[in-house]
Amino acid sequence: MGTNSGEKPRRGRPRDPDAEPRIRRYAVQLLLQRGFDGMTVDDVAEAAGVGKATIYRRWASKEQLANDALADLFDVEIPDADTGSIEGDLRQVYRDALTFVNSAEGVALVRLAVTEMNRDEQFAVFYRNFLGRRVDQTEAALKRARARGERIRDDADPVLMVQWLAGVLIIRAMTGEPMPRVGDTDHLVQMTLRCILE
Repeated sequence: MGTNSGEKPRRGRPRDPDAEPRIRRYAVQLLLQRGFDGMTVDDVAEAAGVGKATIYRRWASKEQLANDALADLFDVEIPDADTGSIEGDLRQVYRDALTFVNSAEGVALVRLAVTEMNRDEQFAVFYRNFLGRRVDQTEAALKRARARGERIRDDADPVLMVQWLAGVLIIRAMTGEPMPRVGDTDHLVQMTLRCILE
């Protein structure tokens, strides 16, 4: 008649397995539309159809939510590559990056980075975190290339490899010039290879 004494009755609504990706998606959307200051946890919760408690159970603060949501966006849109050659790795990452920055969401993110980084230290932190992860991935790609016997220069600098392309994209956003097209991928890869191969 009663419940099994070993089982605890569940309270509240059952967990929604789609809640987390949905929350991230709406957090990014609101960040791109309003900037960090204009994004609120209340608005993310309403857009995602969840309670605020659902968000705070997963992320302790708005900063953590925004950081996680942006990291997820970058990882999905520009995943790390391990193609078996440094040229192939660069080609895949550059192609994905150029595809992203030529999309509405990508253009909005680069423009947001340009406008928010000098005004809002928290957004600068997000962007530095993203670039730091890219530097780590680039360093790992260089190590793999050396291990395969590819002739990588000793002074090949993963920081500059990441920053030069990011710099091109930011300057284009600041000046209103069109972003490099996906068709420019091979040209940009060859520019990088000239600096890192012996």
